[in-house]
Amino acid sequence: MVAKLWNSGDMTHCPLCSVRSSPQNIVLASHLKPLEKKDKMGERRNVLWNPCAARSKAPQASDVEIPQELDQLPRTSAEFYRDWRRCLKSGKDKYQLLLELGGEALGRIFQADLGFGLLGEFLVVLAENVRREDRDAVLQILRSLSGTKRFGLNVDLLSGPEQESSRGLFGKLQCASGDARMFPVGCGTDSETHLTDTSLQRETEERMLMELMKSYRVN
Repeated sequence: MVAKLWNSGDMTHCPLCSVRSSPQNIVLASHLKPLEKKDKMGERRNVLWNPCAARSKAPQASDVEIPQELDQLPRTSAEFYRDWRRCLKSGKDKYQLLLELGGEALGRIFQADLGFGLLGEFLVVLAENVRREDRDAVLQILRSLSGTKRFGLNVDLLSGPEQESSRGLFGKLQCASGDARMFPVGCGTDSETHLTDTSLQRETEERMLMELMKSYRVN
């Protein structure tokens, strides 16, 4: 169209102009980059014909930047939902957040209500990432969540895969308890005393585990 207007010299019908203007001004306003002598016909070159338009289409860095880690731990349910949904993308990151918060903080955050679907997501993340050394911390998390309001309803609403993850999680916790009993601490009076205290602690944890399995309806 520019070439046609350039030849005719008539700019009165140009839709790009509200007043009469020269073809040269239109070309300059379009930010078109002219060809150079070194440019060859048929050669593919990654050259921007209109660099101004290309810059306007490029996304801003703030729009696509995703934080890799949290500046601080969430203190409210709203902050937790925001970080859980938007900031943490991998299961390992979510698992680490649950461990860093711990059962006490999670129970306080969700004291009023545990959001729909969140319990199932917790169980899936815990089942996929639980480690033997984290057994006690995971038990405390499960215990705190079982004390939240409408916990029974959330258990009823678990999907089939989430229920399977729940059974797998408790199975791993049971195996971790058995592995701990297989390694004696040592010999002597001090070791026997420590072993007795450890046995009492394990019995308490076993009772907690059985109670939690009933609460989460794991057969």
